[in-house]
Amino acid sequence: MNALARPSLRFWSDAEPLECVATLPEAPNVMTFCFQAPSGALFGHDPGQFITLELPVPGGTVWRTYTISSSPSRPTSLTITVKAQPGSVGTRWMFDHLRPGMRLKASGPAGRFSVIHHPAPKYLFISAGSGITPMMSMTTAIYDSGRPADIVFVNCARRPSEIIFRERLEQMASRTEGIALKWVVEEKDPYRPWTGFQGVFNQLMLGLMAQDYLEREVFCCGPEPFMQAVRDALSGLGFDMDRYHQESFHAPPPEAELVPEDVLPHDGQAAEVTFAASGVTQPCAQTDTILTVARAAGLNIPSGCSMGICGTCRIRKLSGEVHMVHNGGITEDDVEDGYILACCSKPMGAVAVEV
Repeated sequence: MNALARPSLRFWSDAEPLECVATLPEAPNVMTFCFQAPSGALFGHDPGQFITLELPVPGGTVWRTYTISSSPSRPTSLTITVKAQPGSVGTRWMFDHLRPGMRLKASGPAGRFSVIHHPAPKYLFISAGSGITPMMSMTTAIYDSGRPADIVFVNCARRPSEIIFRERLEQMASRTEGIALKWVVEEKDPYRPWTGFQGVFNQLMLGLMAQDYLEREVFCCGPEPFMQAVRDALSGLGFDMDRYHQESFHAPPPEAELVPEDVLPHDGQAAEVTFAASGVTQPCAQTDTILTVARAAGLNIPSGCSMGICGTCRIRKLSGEVHMVHNGGITEDDVEDGYILACCSKPMGAVAVEV
């Protein structure tokens, strides 16, 4: 699509691929990839949602889930900002091979980590590292609305030079009184003075950054140990944790689940899964997931987190019963419509799915 062409008045759906149109280095080992729809369609999503990309890495396709860093208030393109971690496969492939002009299959957007679902007069965004991406999307959306904002934006990084989006956020903050930026770093960059917070985020810092934190809606994103520390700090200060929201693609701490003993999967109990579209019936145990059974049958169901979070492996169940314990990757409406998550659904006998 010509960069100056008039955009389409329809919105992109994941039936159409995404075309990479630009790449932008953001920080050490951090890159933003900008996509457009080949048809010129616009992007409509909630700020803070994620998307799953199908990546053709050597050895076989993988699916990786990334938060959208752009805002729906700027709908002609969609960006993801990713950090290449040691040992990463999909993200490393993107760094080394994804270039403008290439097209990728994608699914989504999905997720409910968004100010859209939790409107409030005051927000406190707390993030670490690449967990800043949904906060960037939500802050941009609020800024672009033109309405008064009240956001305390906290981001923790190893060094000042590793703060993602620093210049863009400071530009927005310089044009409104409603965005207060608070940077926290573990150590300063050599030969460069640092006058912001230094150390590990804690309760004392929180009180200095946002004295009215008890009045704010809190959104948190980052590594699980970081988010646990934030939860502990807020809880210890008497914060109403019903107003705390977090995003992570790591499994949350297990919670006790009251399930009648007679409906739990049993290892010695036989089951089978029929993959209707493929004409394959595969015997299995009740403790096998639908995803595991599909792979054993030589079938490929796209999957991302494999923990019931991202929703990539959503498929329709045609008959039978499954035992599904998920972590938010599927809605109640989806379940009522007959959908399950293959990664965390176990067949309770004979089950047929639309694969």
